[in-house]
Amino acid sequence: MSIDRRKFMAGSASLAFLVASLRGGNAQGYGQTFKVDNDDGRPIANTRLPGEIVGEIPALKGVTYVGGREAEITLYEFFDYNCPYCRKAAIDMTSLAASDTALRIGLINNPILSPQSAQAAKVALAIQRKMGSAAAWTLYQKLLARPGRIDGTGALQVAATLGVPASELETIADSDEVRLALKAQMRMAADLGLVATPSYVLGNTGLLGHPGAKSLARMIGAMRRCDQIAC
Repeated sequence: MSIDRRKFMAGSASLAFLVASLRGGNAQGYGQTFKVDNDDGRPIANTRLPGEIVGEIPALKGVTYVGGREAEITLYEFFDYNCPYCRKAAIDMTSLAASDTALRIGLINNPILSPQSAQAAKVALAIQRKMGSAAAWTLYQKLLARPGRIDGTGALQVAATLGVPASELETIADSDEVRLALKAQMRMAADLGLVATPSYVLGNTGLLGHPGAKSLARMIGAMRRCDQIAC
C-alpha cells in the first residue's frame, strides 16, 4: 500500500471492532422458523427479520447489484472475502445470476473475520464507487477465486487489472465515503443478527450459512409462489 498504509489498516481494524461490539446486543433469535435444508440435507438456521430493518437495506450505499431493478426477487448476500464458505457461495451466486434472469442479487460487505477482510472490502467499495456494479461483481468473482488470505494489497493488485491505477483506488478506499458505506453495511449485518458468513436475506427472512445453489433456488421459487422461503 503506497499512500498511507497505517491509516488504511487502522480504519479497517476499527470497523471490525465496531461490529464485534454490536453483534451480541442485536442478534436475532435464529433457529428454524422455516424447515429448510441445505444441499447436503442439513437444516439451515433461519428467522423472520423485522421488516422495518430489512426495508433499510435498499438505501445502503455501495451495494453491488447483479440483475435489473425490476426483478421480482432480490437475494442479499452478506459476506467476508476471507470466509472459505464464501468462496463456494461466489460460485453459486454466479450460477444463480446466470440461470435466473428474474433474480436480483445484492452483495453486501460484512468483513467480520479480520482487519485484512475489511481492507479488501474497502478496495471493493472503491471499485464500486469508481466503476459501478458490473466491475465490482467481476472483482468479487476474481477475489473469491484466489487461494490464500486476501488483504488490501492483494485486492488492489487484482482491482488494478480492471483498468484503474492502484494509487487512485487506494485514495478512494481511504475516503470518508467508503468508510461510512462499509460501516453502514456492517452495522446492518449486526442489526440483523448475521453472525456467520456468508449469510443471506431473502424477503423478510435471514439465513445463517450457505445453503447451496439448489437450496437457494428452491427458496427463491417458494418466495415467488407464496412470499416465504418454504410454502
